[in-house]
Amino acid sequence: MNRREFLSTLAAATPLAAQTRKPNIVFFMYDDLGYANLGCYGQSKISTPHSDALAKEGTRYTDCYAGGAVCAPSRSVLMSGLHGGHAPVRANAQTVPLLDEDWTVAEILKSAGYATGFFGKWGLGDAGTTGAPTRQGFDEFFGYLHQTQAHNYWPHYLRDGEKKFELPENLGGKMGRYSADLIAERAAGFIDKNRERPFFLLASPTSPHALYHPPDDKPYSAKALSKGWTQFQKNYASMVTRADAELGMLLARLDKYGLRDNTVVFVTSDNGGPKLPEDGGKFFETNGPLRDYKGSVYEGGLRVPMIVRWPGRVKAGAVDSTPVYFADMMPTFGEIGGAKTPAGIDGASMWSSAIRRDRFMYWEQNGWDSRTREIPPEGRKTAVRFGEWKALRNTPAAALEIYNLKRDPSEKSEVAASNPKVVAMFEDYLKTARTQPRSHAGGNPEWVGRKDLPAGTTH
Repeated sequence: MNRREFLSTLAAATPLAAQTRKPNIVFFMYDDLGYANLGCYGQSKISTPHSDALAKEGTRYTDCYAGGAVCAPSRSVLMSGLHGGHAPVRANAQTVPLLDEDWTVAEILKSAGYATGFFGKWGLGDAGTTGAPTRQGFDEFFGYLHQTQAHNYWPHYLRDGEKKFELPENLGGKMGRYSADLIAERAAGFIDKNRERPFFLLASPTSPHALYHPPDDKPYSAKALSKGWTQFQKNYASMVTRADAELGMLLARLDKYGLRDNTVVFVTSDNGGPKLPEDGGKFFETNGPLRDYKGSVYEGGLRVPMIVRWPGRVKAGAVDSTPVYFADMMPTFGEIGGAKTPAGIDGASMWSSAIRRDRFMYWEQNGWDSRTREIPPEGRKTAVRFGEWKALRNTPAAALEIYNLKRDPSEKSEVAASNPKVVAMFEDYLKTARTQPRSHAGGNPEWVGRKDLPAGTTH
């Protein structure tokens, strides 16, 4: 059954519990927020009061993984319920679009009666392509369609659906309107408009992703807080705190309309934190004890914070070490909203018996050849987790590295030689773990070879 046939026969299933209104779902996804950049995950230098309060009111997951180590692949997994070896978009390939036959979590929730809105950075299809979010199940979109454009917080325009939302105040290098503020206001407005019906709000702010350019360095400009800090460090901390304040705005809207108890709130990041300029990743300890950074298939590139609040349904002040990943979001949202999910997805609902510590979880990190518009196989990195064991390869020809995450979460001790049965288990799995990616030749040629961004900028 193809995607359109599936959607045409979709019927609402029974929600988790009988109730007069299905629960709202708010999924708040920081951009490039490291595993240890929230206070509730050990950050001591950056203020994140709203995220930290949410952790006290809900459950904090210690072993949550993004869909990938960089932007577009991670979001592709989130949208599709398919892991990185099956997901439709597998590289940061200049906004290669989702296709009409791809289905998304927004579509299944929309078919179950939800209003659906996406605000922030999309990265899975530009205007005029089949991958535009309003062609993939979202009623409303406001923000950046193209992930590379999203580096600039003072753009000439944003996208309202597929139409340009012009920002003449930013022409000529002026800094008149800060994009993050506009996007946050539109996300809050979505709650205003849909407060009388169940809604799915995916808030994907671009902060604290590069370029690190906030409108000010508050609250870190005060001498008491900035003593010995570089300007970059103040800017970066400000961006994290501003993004946390955007979360606070949404939470306040829920409280204003009495929606707290009937709304499930998720807070996470789209991938691991980057190795920050100037401090070599050491000042803020962005990923805490985890090895490496964004773009890597070691834990620092993949493991992310995850907080879930659902009063009366999810334990308050709890910590859960069950391994979960972005492929689990589609079936999780489907269970919450009473929406059927397609057969053959890789994830399982976070609250179902299918979530086990001894299941395989798979990731890829792929390069992209801008000349051929293809993914070169020789550049592929892979990682698999099974229970306490982690396997990875940094090239297809490399020997398999094995780590025991229970004993060695920092991946300091490679133990393949002393665990031949574990190696054999992973090798068997990897033989059938993935399908070949489709051609990426359908992207927007307008963005191929763009040179208007600083050297070394990553998506």
